Amino acid sequence: MDLTADPTPLHSLDDAPAMVAGARRVVSLTLDGEVEELSLAAAASKVRRQPPLVCHARAFARRLGIDGFPAFDVLELFAFVHPARFCVPTPRGIAEALDLPTPDGHEAEALALQRAVRRLLGDLGAPLTPGGREESSDPVAFAWEMGRAGWPWAPAVLAALGKPDGPEKGAARSGLRVWTRIKEWEEGAPPPPPAQNPVDPDEARRRLAAMLSANVLGKVAEPRPQQADYSSAVSAAFAPRQLPDTPNVVLAEAGTGVGKTLGYLAPATVWAEKNGGTVWISTYTRNLQHQIDGELDRLYADPATKARKVVLRKGRENYLCLLNLEEAVRAMPFQPHNAIGVGLMARWAAATRDGDMTGGDFPGWLVDIAGRGPTMGLADRRGECIYSACDHYARCYIEKSVRRARRADIVIANHALVMVQAALGGGEEPTLPSRYVFDEGHHVFDAADSAFAGHLTCRETQELRRWLLGAEETGRSRARGLKRRLEDIVAGDEEALRHLDDILMGARVLPGDGWSARLAADNPQGPTERFLLLARQQVYARTAGQGGPYSLEADKAYPVDGLLEAAAELEQALVRLSEPVEALARRLAQRLEDESAELDSDQRRRIDALSRSLHRRGTLTVEAWRAMLRTLPTETPSHFVDWFAVERIDGRDVDVGLYRHWVDPTVPFAEALAGPAHGLVVTSATLTDGTGDVGQDWRAAEDRCGASHLPAPAIRAQVPSPFDYPNRTRVFVVNDVRKDDLGQVSAAYKSLFLAAGGGGLGLFTAISRLRAVRDRIAEPLDQVGIPLYAQHVDPLDVSTLIDIFRNEEHACLLGTDAVRDGVDVPGRSLRLIVFDRVPWPRPDILHRARREAFGRRRYEDMITRLRLKQAFGRLVRRADDTGVFVLLDSMMPSRLAGAFPEGVEMRRVGLKQAVEETAEFLRGW
Repeated sequence: MDLTADPTPLHSLDDAPAMVAGARRVVSLTLDGEVEELSLAAAASKVRRQPPLVCHARAFARRLGIDGFPAFDVLELFAFVHPARFCVPTPRGIAEALDLPTPDGHEAEALALQRAVRRLLGDLGAPLTPGGREESSDPVAFAWEMGRAGWPWAPAVLAALGKPDGPEKGAARSGLRVWTRIKEWEEGAPPPPPAQNPVDPDEARRRLAAMLSANVLGKVAEPRPQQADYSSAVSAAFAPRQLPDTPNVVLAEAGTGVGKTLGYLAPATVWAEKNGGTVWISTYTRNLQHQIDGELDRLYADPATKARKVVLRKGRENYLCLLNLEEAVRAMPFQPHNAIGVGLMARWAAATRDGDMTGGDFPGWLVDIAGRGPTMGLADRRGECIYSACDHYARCYIEKSVRRARRADIVIANHALVMVQAALGGGEEPTLPSRYVFDEGHHVFDAADSAFAGHLTCRETQELRRWLLGAEETGRSRARGLKRRLEDIVAGDEEALRHLDDILMGARVLPGDGWSARLAADNPQGPTERFLLLARQQVYARTAGQGGPYSLEADKAYPVDGLLEAAAELEQALVRLSEPVEALARRLAQRLEDESAELDSDQRRRIDALSRSLHRRGTLTVEAWRAMLRTLPTETPSHFVDWFAVERIDGRDVDVGLYRHWVDPTVPFAEALAGPAHGLVVTSATLTDGTGDVGQDWRAAEDRCGASHLPAPAIRAQVPSPFDYPNRTRVFVVNDVRKDDLGQVSAAYKSLFLAAGGGGLGLFTAISRLRAVRDRIAEPLDQVGIPLYAQHVDPLDVSTLIDIFRNEEHACLLGTDAVRDGVDVPGRSLRLIVFDRVPWPRPDILHRARREAFGRRRYEDMITRLRLKQAFGRLVRRADDTGVFVLLDSMMPSRLAGAFPEGVEMRRVGLKQAVEETAEFLRGW
């Protein structure tokens, strides 16, 4: 078949000029070496006539101010040729990944793209050898199918593969079945319970010394006395428990540079080996999960050994679902708009180590260039797994990680998964772990707040309806409803079928597609939408600033007319849903007893999983909603806070509902997880407060992680940072810039970034302020060769933006709190941090309740100091780093100066002096 005969035209690569966009101009380079500089408007006109060679076509289009255009995106070719291989999504990053000369300047970047194409096509043409490139999927079949959908790279790729006419007859379809090449997992006997041998501090020190002496990538870590002291201290958490529900808890603050990761891994791995048990390491950010995984190379140099000993665990929604992938691949001929993205995902699926789509070997930028549907949309994001009824069950990435985790020494998880497992009494694990380490422990409060909250909203109720009913309009979704997941299990069981019919009928009281339009038109359907419409009315009636971009909130007191009646009606409707859900869950659980001799292992696991899912997603969720509705006419229980809210994005309503949070979410955390555990380490570089009162600072740490709710006091350990902060950092509070004048704020950012020569991180408390500043300073920075990237502006996820920022020494990055907490950029790529104003907590209803409970100003100051500590902590990541921290807020109170390390002076200066001293200080290093 001639690909060019397809209705979607394929363009010639020979005519494609390589283009690189700056803030206000585009450099174009032809294959003949002709260089042309174009305005953005002229470039936008040209690319519509002649598809160019670019890096990240979507970001390029955003820079030109157009929706999209045909292009040869080098990132697409890289993802096809080298799936599951890391690459920073810039011309410089591609060049470095392919061992090409590093470009400097836009013209050199355009040339680098041309060189990268030649290298990539050459890699495709290289012979397959045992020691060289290996294919785990058929590139010819995928290139052919993607070419039929209009992929412009297809002719060049097929030619490089020596198959310009496509695959052999009949081979195309079989070549797409990548899931058949994935290794299956094997079941084993359940592991015995761990022994109870303690870890002696000297054992921890010896293990730490061995890990530090290991040669990883040609480097041996330098021993530090502080690190050994820290490791010795946290080993106390691995002693046998003395009383029931009384864990050994160690709160350990380790300043940046101590090396806390290896410090706690040393006793954790010793305990796991001595006792045949598993230690769960929990982090708040995905980046840290993968950093910890990398550090364990020091102990497990052999990849096969490490694969047995160490497992990364995340929620099911983070992994590729092979059944979803199969359905998407089979639909490629009929859905050409998704075919290119699906082809790239299938290539990755065949090469990935573990199917993790939120880190590891998955390129985050693939979501940006291929779209969410063909990428993240292939994960099991709605809990629709059919378990052993799935043809891919034995190959499932999720099932592999769950089983490996039960036999591993170290499981590296995240706070969200660990909290949810605790809330559900184990989740997918038969029993909860006995030993935990919570790294980034200052976020335990926030993670518990999310895990133990209740949201009766349009989105949440619609999600439950979709989980129960599945896709209600053919062709719009792959969603598999409860009937499809259960039909073979309950076939012939009249009682179960009756409960299933009642569930499907009861689910129709929940909102379906189009609820937003119906609420906007004052035309609700069903009791849930009627209640939520009145909730929305109460919010809009009680709040000001409705024309702004931000979400709106209102107290539940003094409800508008009809709201209580609608709540009562909805509560009764939810009864008619929850009763058959729980009855079916019990019926399935009963079958495990009644038919124990007839059910094989896979059937038992599937029935058990479905029974627990019904209880968790149906009964527990709906009962929480009913409890919220029943207390609407009365006072909210003292340990909760309830409110109504309309969630908005850019001034557009995206959700509305009734919210319930614990005033202190560490109470259920302590009850569900910390109390039953045997040992617990909570650690961070910013665990304690910075008031100067040692007792008060530690009490703040105990309150934030739930230790104050446990029967025995926690062991406190504090190891200071070895870094010379007084000499290697400066802190300026600029006192002559009006923070409410975005013109002045923008000028300050520009001047400071120029003074530092790039390497600047700009932090903002509001997205609107970030965007306004970015628009004002992008062009002047670009004119002097300083690229500017911005969260919420550039079509890239946060982790990808940070990868780009880390890779370019003179770039600048603007971001909000996600950047503040997730940046780990050692070296000169980050040498300046500018904060737009004091990061006070948002004064919402939830904060109001916690402020009253935890001490008013003391609580607000604690939260703000923590945020400043976290921001400053991004500045120096190794001993030879230097940097300047600038706060553009003259109202910064002196009592918050405890956020900065001891000996670091917080100086109040004018902008001119801050700029001059920043330039002088950074030049000195």
